[in-house]
Amino acid sequence: MAMLLSELYGKQIITNTGQRIGMVEDVILDFENGNVANLLLVKMEDLVRAQNTPGALSKNSVKYERVKNVSESIIVGVNK
Repeated sequence: MAMLLSELYGKQIITNTGQRIGMVEDVILDFENGNVANLLLVKMEDLVRAQNTPGALSKNSVKYERVKNVSESIIVGVNK
């Protein structure tokens, strides 16, 4: 089932073990493959302004490949 990208914003991200990670503030798209690459826990503009952008990205994002289910909240598998 398809969903609008805008439906991801503001959803709570929770691991499949029940740990709350945060809320979706922004997304990173992979235009080459035509899919969502990462869910961001902060606005993109905040990451761009960070002194260590790669570190801030790693700390404040969840790879979309971890997503198991999207409904009222987003369930992700534990980090590998």
